[in-house]
Amino acid sequence: MSSNSPDIQAVPTNIITGFLGVGKTSAILHLLKSKPDNERWAVLVNEFGEIGIDGALVQGQRTEQQGVFIREVPGGCMCCAAGLPMQIALNQLLAKAKPDRVLIEPTGLGHPKEVLQVLSAEYYQDALSIHKTLTLVDARKLTDPRYTEHETFNQQIAIGDLIIGNKQDLYNDEDKARLADYVEEIGQAHAEVLYTHQGEIEFSLLDGLTKGFSPVSKSHHHHHHHDDSKPLASDLPIPEQGFLFAQNEGEGFQSAGWRFSPDKVFNYQKLFSLLTGLCAERMKAVFITDEGVVGYNLTSDALTEIQLDDSLESRIEVISDEIDVSLEAQLLSCLSD
Repeated sequence: MSSNSPDIQAVPTNIITGFLGVGKTSAILHLLKSKPDNERWAVLVNEFGEIGIDGALVQGQRTEQQGVFIREVPGGCMCCAAGLPMQIALNQLLAKAKPDRVLIEPTGLGHPKEVLQVLSAEYYQDALSIHKTLTLVDARKLTDPRYTEHETFNQQIAIGDLIIGNKQDLYNDEDKARLADYVEEIGQAHAEVLYTHQGEIEFSLLDGLTKGFSPVSKSHHHHHHHDDSKPLASDLPIPEQGFLFAQNEGEGFQSAGWRFSPDKVFNYQKLFSLLTGLCAERMKAVFITDEGVVGYNLTSDALTEIQLDDSLESRIEVISDEIDVSLEAQLLSCLSD
């Protein structure tokens, strides 16, 4: 890598991981606010679904003119196929951005241990300097066996140099103690536990080399069922009907996503009413509406929205244990007349 790109040397690189809906993208957006004006940062985002939303959400608030370069790897865990999708995207991102720092966000259903192994390979040894891995955790989930018995959830904690209990404003008195005990049980011996809310992470926490990781007790197996030979929906042209649909499944969850051509303008009030009542583990979206471009983020806690500067098209991705088959018709009914 370094022989082809002599000006890319030992770039500080952080993995920011955590399960679905824990606030990883919010944390990255907060960190980007701390970026020195004279630095160029590269952000590599991995998404479980094939549509790709996070790139649009970040680009709607931070641009390349501001020194922020985004690249997405949608369609499941980016460490699949010996890390090839990740390597291609990362190489393109490094060549374009020539960054002073790299932030990597694996999907909440991805496998950070394998991502770290790709980054630590000989190919990147000169180009990247692997700094601390930050794992965001919602400590309230530690009472739910759907999380504590999920291999990926545990691997994310096991790999972290810093375990950050996000959404602490929603915790009860026992949640912090429960997280500290859990990290002591399955985390690394050197792991620190910190607490925050709304993904507010200090820039200084990124600094310092990772101290490595201990493998989780269970062997890892991939459970994504997308066809690696099939083009991703994020790369396909939108058909004449004005939208396309894609789905994925794995790790006990399903995803359903839609892309809409830019001439499809949504009625803001109808759309907000639909998304407010949506029942899902996770939803992210960017919509062109009759009241401007709006980004949406749904977790088990709340639906949040943010005004964006621009978007090339409308996109939505829903992750749940079961997808409502009527959702497409409901979305189409929100189009402006």
